[in-house]
Amino acid sequence: MHRNLEIVPQETTLVAAAERMRGQHIGSLLVGSTETQGHPSSRSGIVTESDLIRKSLAKGMDPSLSAVDQIMTSPLLTIAPDRPMLDASHSMEMNQARYLGVSDKDAIIGILSMRDLARYFVDSEGGPIRDLDGAYRPLGLLMRSLIEAVETIASERTVLEAAQTMAEKEIGSLFVTQAEEIVGIVTETDLVRKVIADHLPASSTSIKSVMNYPLVQIDIDSTVRDASRLMAKERIRHLAVTEENKVVGLVSLRDLIKMVSVRDRPRFLHNT
Repeated sequence: MHRNLEIVPQETTLVAAAERMRGQHIGSLLVGSTETQGHPSSRSGIVTESDLIRKSLAKGMDPSLSAVDQIMTSPLLTIAPDRPMLDASHSMEMNQARYLGVSDKDAIIGILSMRDLARYFVDSEGGPIRDLDGAYRPLGLLMRSLIEAVETIASERTVLEAAQTMAEKEIGSLFVTQAEEIVGIVTETDLVRKVIADHLPASSTSIKSVMNYPLVQIDIDSTVRDASRLMAKERIRHLAVTEENKVVGLVSLRDLIKMVSVRDRPRFLHNT
């Protein structure tokens, strides 16, 4: 878990929150104050990149005039520090959360992200991601179960339209097309760091100006472990899956965590 917590007061503007996320290279901020021995209370809230996009940008809110307490999730979903990492993955997957607060009594002492879980599972010898190599080798088997459909947006469309599509479909990224060819990807992170933090108008900023290209890709014959390692290396949450150099799908960090959770769910439900 991360012990250096980034905390902002409730009146922090969404622009300031986006600037803080960009500056610290993080996707969430705790909202509240330090109460218990310098730690925030377990009653604290959290504001994430998804909140900034789905609850603010997609609805046309002015990020410079709106505060984080208008869109934050409160209280923060928490887990005890002595619980297994697999239990953390279940909690995230079942609650559709990307972050967990680690709470000791009434204090938040750390934060755990989906990326932290994936990194732990990949680095663990004989861990669940390594076990999945045998069950899902190649990645194509995953394609038929958990991989996300290809959702696209034309490069000339606006950031506002992208945010609204992400909010409507509850997804964190869109492939970007030009002349019906996939040329890049735009994510919630891009919209937070390149649009909100830069005070750009969502209704007139084009997707082309903020998208990522070229795509980070992985071949469909790769393993789940390969996908997880590549995401960690590139510090991204989404990979374009290709077959014969053609994009056929998208695999996300959430997909990998969901796979781990599904395989371990009988044990988890038995112990809860």
